[in-house]
Amino acid sequence: MKKFFAALFVVLVVSLSAANAFAQENLTGPPPYGDFKATKFPDDEHRSNPGPPRIHREDRVLKKGPLAPPPNDREALKSFLQNSNTGLVRLMGSAVNQSGSSSVKPKMNVARKGAYYSFANRTHGYGYGSDIELEGDAFSAGFYWPADYGMLANIGNTPLEEITIDDVQVRPIAAYRVPRSRTEVLELRRLLSSGEGITLDGRLYQRSVPVREHSTYLLRSIADSTSSVLVAFRVVRQETDGSVIIAWKLLKRYSAPKLKRNN
Repeated sequence: MKKFFAALFVVLVVSLSAANAFAQENLTGPPPYGDFKATKFPDDEHRSNPGPPRIHREDRVLKKGPLAPPPNDREALKSFLQNSNTGLVRLMGSAVNQSGSSSVKPKMNVARKGAYYSFANRTHGYGYGSDIELEGDAFSAGFYWPADYGMLANIGNTPLEEITIDDVQVRPIAAYRVPRSRTEVLELRRLLSSGEGITLDGRLYQRSVPVREHSTYLLRSIADSTSSVLVAFRVVRQETDGSVIIAWKLLKRYSAPKLKRNN
């Protein structure tokens, strides 16, 4: 009997070690992809069985709180915002989050202080399929290692109202066939994160692009088994505190691809 329990103990230790190693392999990676932590809202800690974090969908246009765009922007874009699949948001970049004197900082109750946004799930909360990040003076996409990625391009001073899925500037990225194998995804992530990027019909797409006022951007964001969207957004203004007001239009929602695991 003693030998039986001793053997059982060894099996349990080996199983736990293997599970821990598997978790580390799947949840870690080179920065900035390896620091994923699911967001918890205040009341989650008091639930008897919290389960996975919940998505708190925001209004397309926030009207209250530190992440709400100024009233004059909402008024100026009132006609545009009457259309479905549009919105107006503020992104708080690293300059705001790291400033100890910012009056915004102590009022924030959003993971990563509003630097991220999910167009698919309409939330600033990090860990809910975030599609875009504002870091310093640049936008970036693709955060969760290894299966999620995104590609961005600045298409210049193009009115957001005029952009549709059939626009000649949109067609190449709209028709782009995303890779399905882990090997192909890792290579694509490498290209997007390097200076090489990928070129579609003469336009360069990268993981990170500079913020430019009065410029319009195309974003294709893919989250493995979760979401896949094509978005056009425009920088309305970059505030003196480093935050950025962007108007956005969801051009297409694709079926979420499922990554094929390589042996």
